[in-house]
Amino acid sequence: MKRYLLFISLVSLTAISLFSCRTDFEFSPSNGALGFSKDTVYLDTVFTNIGSSTYNLRVYNRSNSNISIPVIKLTNGSDSKFRLNVDGMTGQEFYNVEVLAKDSMYVFIETTVDITDYTNTDTEFLYTDAIEFDTGSNQQKVELVTLVKDAVFLYPQRLDNGTTETLELTGVNEEGEEEITEIYGFVLDDNELHFTNTKPYVIYGYAAVDAGKTLEIDSGARVHFHAQSGIIVANGGSMHVNGSLSTNEELLENEVIFEGDRLEPGFAEVPGQWGLIWLTAGSTNNMFNYATIKNASVGIRMDSNDGGDAPTLTLRNTKILNSANYGLWSLTGNIEAENLVVGRAGLSSLYCNLGGKYTFKHCTFANYWNGGHRSYPTVLVDNYIETAPGSFLAAPLEEANFYNCIIYGNNSIEFIVDKIDDVAFNYYLSDCLLRFNPLGNFDQTLYDFTNPTFYNAIYTNEDPDFKDRNANEFVIGEDSGANGRANPNIGNIPLDINGIQRSATAPDIGAYESIIFEE
Repeated sequence: MKRYLLFISLVSLTAISLFSCRTDFEFSPSNGALGFSKDTVYLDTVFTNIGSSTYNLRVYNRSNSNISIPVIKLTNGSDSKFRLNVDGMTGQEFYNVEVLAKDSMYVFIETTVDITDYTNTDTEFLYTDAIEFDTGSNQQKVELVTLVKDAVFLYPQRLDNGTTETLELTGVNEEGEEEITEIYGFVLDDNELHFTNTKPYVIYGYAAVDAGKTLEIDSGARVHFHAQSGIIVANGGSMHVNGSLSTNEELLENEVIFEGDRLEPGFAEVPGQWGLIWLTAGSTNNMFNYATIKNASVGIRMDSNDGGDAPTLTLRNTKILNSANYGLWSLTGNIEAENLVVGRAGLSSLYCNLGGKYTFKHCTFANYWNGGHRSYPTVLVDNYIETAPGSFLAAPLEEANFYNCIIYGNNSIEFIVDKIDDVAFNYYLSDCLLRFNPLGNFDQTLYDFTNPTFYNAIYTNEDPDFKDRNANEFVIGEDSGANGRANPNIGNIPLDINGIQRSATAPDIGAYESIIFEE
């Protein structure tokens, strides 16, 4: 015990000796030789009055001396719309900021800009400022640049009783009882039912199209959704998306784009940033042409159909990309689609659920999900839902026809049909390229590709040769297994989704005609 106490005493004396010898760091004024991780900080695009993400600038002291920077400030001073955080302190001016020799520090930058403070005519402009380090001959600057866009903001209004608008959704719970759920949302007024391409639209909550109303969206419009937001089309309502193909590369693309409201490049391909476009039961005459729907939880969900012979939803020249759950999910729907591309999804790219009536021509379904294990196939077709363990609700699958389609992905089986007997289940695939490579004990009863009742000219497990499947670029190359194998007599679709003329005698399977990729 005495030796142990002696050891502790010696350690304590040593520590006291070391601390007593320490001298304070000495700092010299900086001499204008700071280094920076970038000369200009680009904060990417922001919407007016919406705060940006936080960006960083690294400041280096590469000298052998500890330095003190007399002042760090924004050129526009207190009038600047940029905000700084320097060495843990927030503000717009900082004095005597110390940096050790061969060390560095971070400056964090944010901005919020009201476009109307600077212009009443332009829908976007560059807002600039600079961070000044030191003064006089030692002064160094790093420029700050951000693009500010004006927008039309749509959101639930504050009511006279102090509450905020909500939407009531009627459903059925597991006991079969009617259940009403309130969600954050609002009904579009008559003067809000026409989206133009003059300014982008930013939607907070769910924007509802009421019964008897039609939401018209012009060619070239941009629609952005905040988290947990989307569009709901009510019973008797309609949605028309009127995009077009630009014939002049110098013009902005005329397709209509639906995506999240985070415009930074890091969010460009992130699934699940917003909710969905929901075509509820009884909605009618819904049409999408030259649209891109990206980064949603579900791209389009369609509940039931309007009961007529005509399709309740028509999709032409449309892409649905990066869906966290399903790309296109239809329950007893009536859908007709051509030149449709549905990319990666956390579950299925296409789910035809609880029967319905479907026709897909020259479509590409390609699910290369990279966000973890995916147990569902790219395309799943069934005629039932499980309402409780062991209890099922079934509806007839009148038809599910796939003509000249690619169904592919990174699973071994990417096409599954699943049915309850004694309920109609009609499907037919013709001139299609499939990923179908069952492993182990898999029941192939429904997959006899030589059975002319269900299949004709099916090609399996041949590389579609996509341009860049990880970037959702599903144009096919000259080595594609889809080349020249489409049936030219199916429908009247002379142009592919990019406006390229299809071969009159030997067109390619899928939404794209093949091209020669540049090296």
